[in-house]
Amino acid sequence: MSVKFKDYYEVLGVARTAGADDIRKQYRKLARKYHPDVNKRSDAEARFKEIAEAYEVLGDAEKRKRYDQLGANYHAGQDFAPPPGWQQMRYEYGARPESPGDYAAEEQGDFSDFFESLFGGAGFRSGGGFRPDQAGGGPFQNFRKRRGEDHEATVTIALEEAFHGVKKPIHLQVARMDEQGRVHRESKQYNVQIPRGTTDGARIRLAGQGGQGVGAGAAGDLFLLVKIAPHPVFHLVGADLEVTVPATPWEAALGAKVPVPTMTGQAILALPAGTQNGQRMRLRGKGLVSERNHGDLIVIIQVAVPRHLNEKEKSLFTELARVSTFNPRADKT
Repeated sequence: MSVKFKDYYEVLGVARTAGADDIRKQYRKLARKYHPDVNKRSDAEARFKEIAEAYEVLGDAEKRKRYDQLGANYHAGQDFAPPPGWQQMRYEYGARPESPGDYAAEEQGDFSDFFESLFGGAGFRSGGGFRPDQAGGGPFQNFRKRRGEDHEATVTIALEEAFHGVKKPIHLQVARMDEQGRVHRESKQYNVQIPRGTTDGARIRLAGQGGQGVGAGAAGDLFLLVKIAPHPVFHLVGADLEVTVPATPWEAALGAKVPVPTMTGQAILALPAGTQNGQRMRLRGKGLVSERNHGDLIVIIQVAVPRHLNEKEKSLFTELARVSTFNPRADKT
């Protein structure tokens, strides 16, 4: 099979006299445009590989010097045979040492037959990751198949939504890169299932909704960090709910049944005689409940003293003060 000559200067669109900086800048421009992570055209991958191969040669002083020895008389697409003795010369190629990354050389794309005829087909160096926003590293990166990055966002929900569970539309600002390598922000809606009993700080995984995979690589995941908004009645502690319930002095002293708000309506709590201010009582299973969590409702009793007394009430409290032996300030030791 005949080997076709490749005009690497023509591929990059630079003059044969172009300096190293101009070649690097042109490569970065074209790599951003044709990288398969950005450009979804059917020929983008082939074009990117062609650009990368050209830069592998023209971006390396030793290889460029060797390539230039062929002269300027060849034209792209002409049949080509390397001069005698060139087959015995071997080069390392692949990722450049100044290009940080984590792709093994054996995972990288193949060079053309023309390249192989000039520089050999063995001796890869490892390393070199390509990012469209930092084009200029080793050209043949493992863009064919690389999983996209995982993304994370914070979503705030109401306590009622966490308690009952809900399918909730969530709008997020996501970054998208166009074919020119420019980043744009756009709004995207996700219909997210908030499981029943979701707690503050829980993470919900949306598979395949993260960063785009490179080439045939799978997309990353989107993780939603759940924040539960403060509630006017209940205070959330883990999977437990806390609520403060006022009680009169006589209810606390004599015992009584008092109504308590819950997330599903009112419940009746039996106060024992002698209930103290700030005393905590538990209603089991009335907090956030799921397969993982079994929260309770913690009722905090707040003994409330009347601010205004009518004459009858004053008389009764006066009589109580006269006959009672209770002294809260007495030494209990």
